[in-house]
Amino acid sequence: MKVYDAQSIRNVALVGHSGAGKTQLISALLFDAGAVNRFGRVDEGTTVTDYDEEEIARKHTLASSLAHAEWNRHKINFIDTPGMGNFLSDSRAALRVADAALVVVDAVAGVEVSTEKMWTAADELGLPRLIVLNRLDRERASLERSLESLRGALGRAVIPVQLPIGEEKDFRGIVDLVAMKAWTFGADGQPTEGAVPDDMADQAEAAREALIEMVAEADDALMEKFFDAGTLTQEELLSGLQRGIASARIFPLFCTSAAANIGVQPLLDAIIAFVPSPAEHGVALADGGELAASDGAPAAFVWKTVADPFAGRITMFRVLSGTLKSDSTVHNTTRDVPERLGHLLLLHGKSQTNVPEIRAGDLGAVAKLKETLTGDLLAERGSAIAVAPIKFPEPVISYAIEPKSRGDEEKISTSMHRLQEEDPSIAYHRDAQTKELLLAGQGQLHIEVTVAKLKRRFGVEVLLKPPRIPYRETITAPVEAHGRHKKQTGGHGQFGDCKVRFEPLERGADFEFVDDIFGGAIPRQFIPAVEKGLQEARLRGFLAGYPMVDFRATVFDGSYHAVDSNELSFKMAASLAFKDGMSRARPTLLEPVMDVEVYAPSDFAGDLMGDLNSRRGRIGGMDTRGSSTIIRAKVPMAEMLTYEQHLTSATGGRGSYHMEFSHYEEVPQHLHGKIIAAAKAERGQEAVEEA
Repeated sequence: MKVYDAQSIRNVALVGHSGAGKTQLISALLFDAGAVNRFGRVDEGTTVTDYDEEEIARKHTLASSLAHAEWNRHKINFIDTPGMGNFLSDSRAALRVADAALVVVDAVAGVEVSTEKMWTAADELGLPRLIVLNRLDRERASLERSLESLRGALGRAVIPVQLPIGEEKDFRGIVDLVAMKAWTFGADGQPTEGAVPDDMADQAEAAREALIEMVAEADDALMEKFFDAGTLTQEELLSGLQRGIASARIFPLFCTSAAANIGVQPLLDAIIAFVPSPAEHGVALADGGELAASDGAPAAFVWKTVADPFAGRITMFRVLSGTLKSDSTVHNTTRDVPERLGHLLLLHGKSQTNVPEIRAGDLGAVAKLKETLTGDLLAERGSAIAVAPIKFPEPVISYAIEPKSRGDEEKISTSMHRLQEEDPSIAYHRDAQTKELLLAGQGQLHIEVTVAKLKRRFGVEVLLKPPRIPYRETITAPVEAHGRHKKQTGGHGQFGDCKVRFEPLERGADFEFVDDIFGGAIPRQFIPAVEKGLQEARLRGFLAGYPMVDFRATVFDGSYHAVDSNELSFKMAASLAFKDGMSRARPTLLEPVMDVEVYAPSDFAGDLMGDLNSRRGRIGGMDTRGSSTIIRAKVPMAEMLTYEQHLTSATGGRGSYHMEFSHYEEVPQHLHGKIIAAAKAERGQEAVEEA
């Protein structure tokens, strides 16, 4: 493939809700651009970007992937991103190296939960956005209803630059409001140019006037010309539209049916005409600025890592400046280590093409880097470039996992480490209290997909146990406590004595230790032992074995023995003081509460709100968009473990939801006994198994 400079490259990430047709649209774009010989279909598992076995089986994108095409002497890099809530962190990372987002919206469903999430993420980056209203050939598809949904959710700057010719199954083409031409499409997807249909002339003229007004409104100089002349020239319209899109003040809407290959070639033209090149739009820097592609010393930003069991670690990057060359050495300025680049790769789904160099603005990959991970910068040693870090969400739900084969435990650890490099939004560790291996992620599906990757890529099979709710414990009353450890044996004895004041803190404060010893009541060298004893005791909990949080422990008095006192004695004394204090500090349980957004057809809203109330949820608001409703609520995590199955059943698969951690709050008193009994029974069972 020929090498392109930054002015001739377009980097676009396709984002939107799951099922809107992003992967199918990329398949059509690649086919029409001649990048593939076969029109791949999601339902047949033949698309370029959904190549993973799990994606093919589930018919959903689960991880971002790259493909590219050449069109009108330009190179377009497409990033296909997940639309399911559990995997949106991967989609957000993709936006960091894109110069525009193609926001794909289902013409029946309108704006859905993940669409809004990704719109907000693009907004935070100031990223230009083109909206693609897809699947216009479906029953109940409507430009009018979709536009109402889009403007209600995303703002009035959403403006059609195309109108559909025909509705639902009769959708057969588009009217281009900029050029005022019509394009109709045959079964092969090839467009035929013609005049605007007579029965659409008035509608097209009115839509073009609305477009001209929006373009004028986004540019002060054009606004004056618009007021003077009452319209804009064709050249002013086109240049004003380009500037408005680049500055994220105008969001043009395009009409397609990816599955029927309608409206795809005009979209390719629009990407080249309206998406800024990497020379015009840069990657976000840590100081709030951005770095556009330029000549100079080579530098590249790593936005994704893939754990390949055969090729090893595959590192995906965007070249920020200069030219990256195969078989060269660069410096990882994030970790301050040198890295040797082997063969540079252009990725096209799972296909890899070796290339001698990759220039500024382009997206590429390299295999088998030793130290480099997602978010790192490869540049010359001493480079002053600092790219804004990619923020990944904390895991929200944990499952205990155990290997099917006893000998696989070490393999699990090695394989999970590789998968964590690929997906930083999962976590894996051994619980110090229960000795269980815990796998944490963004939701049940996220965990299941991770377990499937373990089996398929690394040959490790594990059993999933029901998720553990990460309860916490805290105190509700201040107390003063006393702990004395005294043990006399032959020779030196043991003596430690401390008094500790325990006070509740606000939620989220975790634990605070204060040394308030005066006059040497406890020698300085033993204070860290007191803190360590309290730390270990609080992590063991008091009521049900969950970590104790949100309190302050102040050691304010004590005594010691010149011969018998040592660190162990004061550590034991602190533990005894903890037990004494907790017995009187009115301890209580805390549970994680989630921010939940449920999206479903409005017909189901009443039943879904009733169900959330029955799960101890607090409804925070409800928005109606066209025929759909978004319900916002705060619900305890413990009540959401079976929600995915319930929502699918209750809405016939038409509902979806997203949740993320909000805060901890007290568990109602009437549930304490059940939680404590379950925790003790679990610990008892573990003790039996260990014995």
